Amino acid sequence: MGDAARRARLWAQKWRWYERSSLPWNRARIHREFMRREAFVRWPVHGNVLEALREGRLEIGAGTLLEPHVWITAPGGARVRIGSGTFLNLGVMVAAQELVEIGDHCMLANGCFVSDADHRFDDPDRPVTWQGFQSRGPTRIGDNCWLGAHVVVTSGVTIGERCVIGANSVVTSDLEPFSIAAGVPARLLRRVQFPPETVDAAAAQTHTNG
Repeated sequence: MGDAARRARLWAQKWRWYERSSLPWNRARIHREFMRREAFVRWPVHGNVLEALREGRLEIGAGTLLEPHVWITAPGGARVRIGSGTFLNLGVMVAAQELVEIGDHCMLANGCFVSDADHRFDDPDRPVTWQGFQSRGPTRIGDNCWLGAHVVVTSGVTIGERCVIGANSVVTSDLEPFSIAAGVPARLLRRVQFPPETVDAAAAQTHTNG
């Protein structure tokens, strides 16, 4: 194979990888997969979304909405689970090497980044772009969490239910449920507190159902 043909083939392979979601037939298939799950996606969406959906490695709950330019990447055997009623705003990126989980009824504001892997840089004989990724374990976000704009959640972190993370924060360690945290790295500011009448009503409802 001549040099020109080799370069053309390499270009075509890279174009297909990065642009496959935008191909008209794949775009229709992605919408169909979301419709089957009673979820919604606004165009464009990026990453290997269709492949992961069809292989069962991308799970999306009913009522979930992906705004334009959401990027979900789950190569190989990686898995991403997004619960019901969750909202991923403009430019959110979810990158999985093994497992990323986002619970029900979460809100991720513009530009959030959630991943279970870090890029390696420890090999002096290889370019950084060729060193691949390493994971410290699954990354999990509990139900009813709100992440402000441009929050980063790093590898191996678990965020408990009903946490609120301030804009531009970087979460590098676990957060207990009902935490309000912010900063780089994110630190606990205070606990979520509910009005007494709300707590009393919830307790009464639980007693009635019990």
